[in-house]
Order: sequence, then structure tokens, then C-alpha cells
Amino acid sequence: MLRELLKPNWMLNRTVAELPLQELIDRGISALVLDVDRTLLPRRQSVMPEAARRWLDTAKAELPIHLLSNNPSRQRIGAVAREAGLPFTTSAGKPRRSALRRVLLHLNRPPGEVALVGDRLFTDVIAGNRLGLFTVLVRPIDPEGQPCQRDRLQRLELQLAQWVGTTLG
Repeated sequence: MLRELLKPNWMLNRTVAELPLQELIDRGISALVLDVDRTLLPRRQSVMPEAARRWLDTAKAELPIHLLSNNPSRQRIGAVAREAGLPFTTSAGKPRRSALRRVLLHLNRPPGEVALVGDRLFTDVIAGNRLGLFTVLVRPIDPEGQPCQRDRLQRLELQLAQWVGTTLG
């Protein structure tokens, strides 16, 4: 049912840079799939904010990570992945499951031990929920590593989810 697919397991009112990694590990998470655009990279930017970079460095020392993006630019997403030393997938087509299934095979973890972290309900959360991943909705990141103040898209998605009966927060 759509209302359940739109419900993240964990909804944070902060960016990925403030995501408490130990809390994920304590919940049994053993690998991460991270969205890139607006989760790690601000809109129209190609450089990660320092806070996101520090968080990612800490996270990759603890857990296997795969970057998964709907963005078709192998150059842009690949540059971020190479800089971070991480595998990546572009043109993922979220919320479709095929690319995410390949990532799960690569991570070699059961879906319940993998967290998908992203800023979009209608792509990231739905894709993760369709495969039984632990879904984490974070706020879109700005160039300073703070939550975007004028994020109309996520606000609209949250309103639509509530309209179809999804209980959030």
C-alpha cells in the first residue's frame, strides 16, 4: 500500500552530516546505500560540504557504502565516488528496484541490515521500502552542510504523503 511505502523507518530533521552513525549500527545496520544529489551534494554543486565529507569518512571506516543516484552523470557522481573511494551507480531509476537489487548483491548483506539514506520520499524511501531496507529520510543539504531552508520539493512530498494517509514523524 502506498502509505506504507512512503513511510521511512527513521525520519531526521537534519542532514546526513548529522546522522548518528552509531544509532544505525545499534539497530543492526551493517551497510549503507547513500543517495548523492541533495543528500551528500547540495543542489547544482559538485563539492561535498566539509561536514558531509567528515561524516562520510567516519561512516566508510565503519560500514561498507555504495552511492546510488538517479542522476545520469557518471562524470559528476563518479567524481564524488572516486574522491570518497566508494563504488557508485548512476541512472538508478529509483523507485524502481533493479539497480538497488544489484547494489544489494554487491554488498552481500540481507536487506534488513542495509540502510538507504536519502532526501526524497518518492524515490529513496519508496525504493528502499519496496526491498525491505531500513529507510532513513534526511533533510537536503546546503553548501554549508546545513539543512536547506527553502526546500519546496521535500516539503511537497511530505504533504502528499500525509494526504494519502501516511503517518510521518
